[in-house]
Amino acid sequence: MATEKLKKSSGARSKLRAYFLANIGRVMDSEELRPVAGNISEWARRVRELRTEEGFLILTHNDRADLKPGEYLLETAKPQPAFARDISKETRALVLDRNGFTCQMCGAVAGEPHPYDPTRKTRLHIGHVIDKSMGGSDEATNLKAICSVCNEGAANVTLQRPDLTKLLVQVRRATSADQRELLKWLKAKFKE
Repeated sequence: MATEKLKKSSGARSKLRAYFLANIGRVMDSEELRPVAGNISEWARRVRELRTEEGFLILTHNDRADLKPGEYLLETAKPQPAFARDISKETRALVLDRNGFTCQMCGAVAGEPHPYDPTRKTRLHIGHVIDKSMGGSDEATNLKAICSVCNEGAANVTLQRPDLTKLLVQVRRATSADQRELLKWLKAKFKE
């Protein structure tokens, strides 16, 4: 059974990869991508895996202001360096047990109907408190249980965002090279 599920998920990822590569530069939405993945419930996770494990720069509304939630865009076929996944089964079990098999963002309990989408049972994943792209580790102290709905951002439940003052302090502390990279990213996001 587990082998069959693994084949299905890797097949969905392969189909999505091929579809994105065939549609470079074109905005696609979730209604278009779901059937490409074979209508599996975790198609969005396969898209995230293309970003995090294979390094494809698939942009969303978090990356560009002109994209709406649920829209995706692959700008280039060249993958970026991807982050390794180093979370062991033991660490995963420890984090889930420590968090009481409950999503640390919305409070949904594993296996029960999800409070924001009662048509789905709550499925928990492991998320980073400080993302790996920001220097976070795969240590249990930097991990939390998070449901698939919050992990997809569908519930609009997010951690408190830093205010302008805190952001400016961080930018001022960054190196000149990092500040230039941030400026390039902001210009691309807002098309200025």
